[in-house]
Amino acid sequence: MSKISNVLLMIEYLSSGRKYSIKELSDKLEVSPRMIRVYKDEMEKAGIYIDTIKGPYGGYVLNQNINVPKRFITPNKININNKEFYNLINKAIKEKKKCFIEYYSKDRKNISKRTIHPYDLIVLGSEWGVAAYCEYKEEIRHFYINRIKSIKILEEIYN
Repeated sequence: MSKISNVLLMIEYLSSGRKYSIKELSDKLEVSPRMIRVYKDEMEKAGIYIDTIKGPYGGYVLNQNINVPKRFITPNKININNKEFYNLINKAIKEKKKCFIEYYSKDRKNISKRTIHPYDLIVLGSEWGVAAYCEYKEEIRHFYINRIKSIKILEEIYN
């Protein structure tokens, strides 16, 4: 696997709260113990601090809540019919801009118009979706990207 994949998997293992020895991690990731130390150093440069417990029963423990999005470690293919909408939503998330969407109902018979504050791209089953605050429903909702009929990034910024 790539270095990024290994680092994400290492974070996923350590996020369980369990202590892992360097040997256990190197066996799980199929790399040398030296690479586990390199990954730890790289994570610390990125602000993810891993505690080291010294001694014969020592190892690494992660005492932070780090959420690794499952989309990075999911081996299954995720469906996306409209990459343009995916990219527009990703742009809106980065710029913290509201979006106006026309959204199909589950049976695709009705269309609702919503202003949303997109927070994150997520996997919903086997499809890409967006977790967003919906101004119409006044709550966080999940929208399937494949059910979005149209999207427009607004100039309004949300907090």
